[in-house]
Amino acid sequence: MTKIAAVQMISSTSIDDNIATARRLITLAAEKGANLVLLPEYWAALEAQDADKLANAEEAGHGKIQDFLSGIAKELGIWLIGGTISLKSDVPGKVLNTTLVYNPQGENIARYDKIHLFSFRKGDESYDESRSIAHGDSVVTFETPFGRVGLSVCYDLRFPELYRAMGTCTVMVMPAAFVYTTGRAHWEILLRARAIENQCYLLASGQGGKHETGRRTWGHSMVINPWGDIVDVLPEGEGVVIGELELDKMADIRERLPALKHRKL
Repeated sequence: MTKIAAVQMISSTSIDDNIATARRLITLAAEKGANLVLLPEYWAALEAQDADKLANAEEAGHGKIQDFLSGIAKELGIWLIGGTISLKSDVPGKVLNTTLVYNPQGENIARYDKIHLFSFRKGDESYDESRSIAHGDSVVTFETPFGRVGLSVCYDLRFPELYRAMGTCTVMVMPAAFVYTTGRAHWEILLRARAIENQCYLLASGQGGKHETGRRTWGHSMVINPWGDIVDVLPEGEGVVIGELELDKMADIRERLPALKHRKL
């Protein structure tokens, strides 16, 4: 039996506090039997200012945050997808918003730099990630004993061509910090659509509540099966959602409705 889990947090600006919270929730997921655990976007620090991202950014392969991810994956013997953290980039004044994947031996076996950068404006609410983040340009998947896993982050959810480029996956993951406004309108609809059209499991891990910076995130971390059914969901607050990979059921869906084989483009 293979179980996948998503951790939901309300991250602060304190890396140490967030690591302590992540440790507790990852451990809880493992105790519930999870073989693969996903953290949310910006789990280690949800900064108030763009300059704080630069100050917190680590060199790839080195740093307190990466050491924690590697260590707890090995300690618990799980596949760990480390949400996103800020890594130093070659672009002056900008970081990379990066997902790092660790195997049960604590080895970093995959890296995805977020491709699509969020921009939104409504009244006094305004966001523009391109001010402080350099975009990635590579589609990334990795192999596990239970199948291929495809990586995406937050705003990527609005670009279905990214998921098609991943090929046939067992699980696609979505660490996010969706703002309340757009999350309420579109989060569940887009997640279920990505699961249905790719006939795979969708594991989504969100920030979920009111942060010390004043930002409010939508939460609703969830596990969705290949038919588009929500297996587990956490609307708000800290916690864990978990679901079992029913590979026979996924294969049956793909056989009865062979949409992936019917693609012409």
